[in-house]
Amino acid sequence: MPELPEVETVRRGLLPAMEGARILRAELRRGDLRWPFPPDMGARLQGARVMQLRRRSKYLLADLDRGETLIVHLGMSGRMVISGLAAAHVPGQFHYDHPQIEKHDHVLFHMEGGARVTFNDPRRFGAMDLCPTAALEGHRLMAGIGPEPLGNTFDATYLRARLQGRRTPIKAALLDQRIVAGLGNIYVCEALFRAGISPVRAAGRIGPARLERLTQAIRDTLHEAIEAGGSSLRDYRQANGELGYFQHAFRVYGREGAACTTPGCRGQVRRIVQSARSSFYCPQCQR
Repeated sequence: MPELPEVETVRRGLLPAMEGARILRAELRRGDLRWPFPPDMGARLQGARVMQLRRRSKYLLADLDRGETLIVHLGMSGRMVISGLAAAHVPGQFHYDHPQIEKHDHVLFHMEGGARVTFNDPRRFGAMDLCPTAALEGHRLMAGIGPEPLGNTFDATYLRARLQGRRTPIKAALLDQRIVAGLGNIYVCEALFRAGISPVRAAGRIGPARLERLTQAIRDTLHEAIEAGGSSLRDYRQANGELGYFQHAFRVYGREGAACTTPGCRGQVRRIVQSARSSFYCPQCQR
């Protein structure tokens, strides 16, 4: 499933086609994805201008000029791909050679200016909904989500307060979207390695200095992944169809049995299963 860097990369890729432009037509080629679409979704989107395209956790949020927000979740295999957008070297010009519609192209946004944004989802685990913008924080998908890890409210002091007394492994705690938004298996493994913290250590038994290292490692890992366009695993692609490249910088994820990349360490990357998910770490470096 795409994590924060992948969703943020998609958001940035969609900006030229969507933000500030009107949705001339929303073509719904089926009645549902993971759940049914909201009533009259096509009619409610038709003619609406996207005032702002933002991200919350792993969700894309398109704020419309009609006082509603379109919520999009990519699910396991969802992709949003642009066609008809101007080439970077020809500002303001568009071409209209859209690819042929495929079997799993479930929603097409025909945008002002000639661009088309296609939501493709072979497994149909993605989701879309419409919510009054003023009530968005109370929406069932948004309620209770923790702070953004790249925001000002996420720091070692906050994390220490939330983890105090918890016996759950730190890996599981960081995957809890109520504690911190948008983190998934890949980037938690990578951040814990950078911070030198074992994924099995009890969350409430990590001292202030190590939490400082951990929060900084989370930020650094996410920033680097976003700059690399995310990690291309299984179905993920950027909005322009290109791959992400951060998987080439993985230090532990997917590297079971490989030598640890820490200078001077003779350990090997180990894989264990926690809550039905693989955790990768170096038992020599991470305590």
